[in-house]
Amino acid sequence: MIKVLVIDKHPVIFSGLDAYFKNSRNIKIVGHTTDEININSYLETHQVDIILTEIELNQLNGITLIKRIKKNFPELKLIVFTSQAEHVYGSSIIKAGASGFVSKKQALSELDQAILNVFNNAIYISESLAKQLTIRPKKTSVSNDFKKLSSRELEVLNLISNGKRNIDIAKELALNEKTVSTYKTRLMKKLNVSNLVELIKKAKQEF
Repeated sequence: MIKVLVIDKHPVIFSGLDAYFKNSRNIKIVGHTTDEININSYLETHQVDIILTEIELNQLNGITLIKRIKKNFPELKLIVFTSQAEHVYGSSIIKAGASGFVSKKQALSELDQAILNVFNNAIYISESLAKQLTIRPKKTSVSNDFKKLSSRELEVLNLISNGKRNIDIAKELALNEKTVSTYKTRLMKKLNVSNLVELIKKAKQEF
């Protein structure tokens, strides 16, 4: 039986997944947490094979969480189960250490297959994301502008788009405020905008 932990700030997601997999012969939802900050203590005392995590969490960005978990539990597998756009986050979450990306807009049977594949040491991503990871696309569209951002830049941009202040971003990502300001300047340059309002507007078009 594959033991799955769900990390999501919406309890209804856990309830839905628990109901869907209740009669599964292969997969069991063993728990749900909204407290991603203290996830290490949970993993030290519970057996988990795969983690399903959102990108939008209460305190941490999903990419940061993936990196932290893989650092402390390298054998643990993670699948991002999210409402966020694959073309924005897909490459970064795989590079951070996740083994799969499934949209919440897809049928749960897709998630079922992803869990089975990842448990058997496969990577579960769409064909378009697979191509994105192996072929560098031409940077001509808004989406392509986002593809050239590093995972850290995406983390900062996502927090900016959610209204986080420099001091909050610095605390969450373990950076100093000056570094956050540098990231903002770099993001405006890469995304071809001249001020913070335009940066937030452009970010919300993608996130």
